[in-house]
Amino acid sequence: MTVWEAVLIALAGVGAGTINTIVGSGTLITFPTLLALGVPPVTANVSNNLGLVPGSLTGAWGYRRELRGQSTRVLRLLVASVVGGAVGAVLLLTLPSSAFETIVPVLIGLGVLLVVVQPALSRRVAARREARESAEARDAGWVWPLVGLTGVYGGYFGAAQGVLLMGVLGIGVPEPLQRLNAVKNVLAAGVNSVAGVLFVFVADLDWLVVALIGAGSVVGGLIGSTVGRRLPAPVLRGVIVVVGVVALVALLR
Repeated sequence: MTVWEAVLIALAGVGAGTINTIVGSGTLITFPTLLALGVPPVTANVSNNLGLVPGSLTGAWGYRRELRGQSTRVLRLLVASVVGGAVGAVLLLTLPSSAFETIVPVLIGLGVLLVVVQPALSRRVAARREARESAEARDAGWVWPLVGLTGVYGGYFGAAQGVLLMGVLGIGVPEPLQRLNAVKNVLAAGVNSVAGVLFVFVADLDWLVVALIGAGSVVGGLIGSTVGRRLPAPVLRGVIVVVGVVALVALLR
């Protein structure tokens, strides 16, 4: 690996850590970058997953104020995320690599689509939340299993995991979006962590890639939990979509 390639991977980690903290979908930056540099798809995926763990933890810590009063909810949903993340990681390791190479373009396409429709999704979420404000609403019963399914997706690939989580939480949990985003960061960190632990023992990791993305994602997590909230959402969304489309083109050649 050249110095410039190492710098590019680290910068991709910064971008992914920032976007994961604010929106989700940071994998759509790091994963295509690794593919473009010639890292095999499965190795790129597991190395990326583990590398993003420090950034996820940093982002969750940065949102600690919004987590106040939500400890019971977070612990309950974290169980679903961790179980789902473990299942997704096992699926990644047991299914043949050809299956992953076939599924990945579909997952990236889905991630790009979710990012594109996120503004409309957010408006619907806000409308549902306002409709419930006058009543004492509890978390919907279907939130826990859907968070678990999102964890399966996150453990297997993870792109747009945060968007999926915000969709589930926003519709099923009566809290402001910033507080939901804080919960999302913790749940995503749980998924990445449990999958990362499994990958350490049984997967073919590129430890240099892990270290570079990890260092970058820590910086990105700090940015995302502070000044990143002030960045225009359309700019972030546009970057994700462009990178995702480039990845699709590269994979479908």
